[in-house]
Amino acid sequence: MSPSDQTFGTFFLPGPTEVHLSVLQAMTRPMIAHRGKDFEALFARLQKGMQDVFRTTRPILISSSSATGLMEAAVRCAPPGPILAVVNGAFSERFAHIARSCERDTDVLDVPLGRAVDLDELRRRLVAKRYVAVTLVHSETSTGAQSDVHTATRLCRDAGALCLVDSVTGVCGTPLLFDEWDMDFALTGSQKALALPPGLALGVASAAYMKTAPAAKGRGLYFDLVEFESYAAKNQTPNTPALPLFYALDVQLARIAAETMERRWARHRAMAEQTWRWVDDVARRTGLPLRVLAPEGERSMTVSAVVLPAGVTGPAMAAAVRERGFVIGAGYDKLRETTFRVGHMGDHTPDRLALCLDACEEALVALAK
Repeated sequence: MSPSDQTFGTFFLPGPTEVHLSVLQAMTRPMIAHRGKDFEALFARLQKGMQDVFRTTRPILISSSSATGLMEAAVRCAPPGPILAVVNGAFSERFAHIARSCERDTDVLDVPLGRAVDLDELRRRLVAKRYVAVTLVHSETSTGAQSDVHTATRLCRDAGALCLVDSVTGVCGTPLLFDEWDMDFALTGSQKALALPPGLALGVASAAYMKTAPAAKGRGLYFDLVEFESYAAKNQTPNTPALPLFYALDVQLARIAAETMERRWARHRAMAEQTWRWVDDVARRTGLPLRVLAPEGERSMTVSAVVLPAGVTGPAMAAAVRERGFVIGAGYDKLRETTFRVGHMGDHTPDRLALCLDACEEALVALAK
């Protein structure tokens, strides 16, 4: 099925998310010289738009890579010394793995799957040992848990550590106020709540973080944030950019600005709450032991992981929903068999989400017989 034939609002995978046709069409524009004035004007527009998204006046660092690239950059450009990795799911575990792969002395704060970081435990770990940085995932895509990165950043600051935040399924779907929260580093990916094709990583580093970055050993080349910031000051990138994705981002940022970030955040919250109510309602009406994995107060605004009744698997649930015209995600990694995930983010709307959830209920009832 081609994009022009597909009804928008059927693809509820937790990433990549569905992309509007106008954004996809922008990628067919002719190439331009990425060291020329036209590109610099384009880059300047992207800076302004993404600064509004991140709520910052700092330069936006745009990498033609997956978000994993800026996760590695954040670690490589951090000061020398031990790192504490908060692990509450598959993607926070990736951050820990990156730190170890960069030959950093890495300790892990393990958090049960489906839970946000325990701030009291984080405080105790930071008091017990000096760390130069903490890695933390804002919205854990594998579990649907959302951590309080604002308070975590303050705790890190009090302990003299940087807080490096992966907000791949957070930014643009739930508030992240970089300047107001006095954050050190935050990154996102193009394929989640920004509702773009995969291939761009976008991040922000504080002035304090960047002041120490030049002295970091092993910064490498491609993910050297010192180079990124230097080129951003000229409205350029340090390496050849993925121009079609830059065009798509330009169009999508105009759409986001027309909606406003406040309304976008509100729409995401409404869809999250709609999903949680649906889970409770289906459990009540059918008697099936269905529940949202993350407890109230620790739930992501962009993705929900739902625990399935015994005998129904995540892959079977995803396949049955696909037969009904919608795409959702099976569980991820250790939760693959026991959960399914709905990505209620990007440009989706409550009315289309309701149809997707209807299909989920039909599939669930059929599989549970």
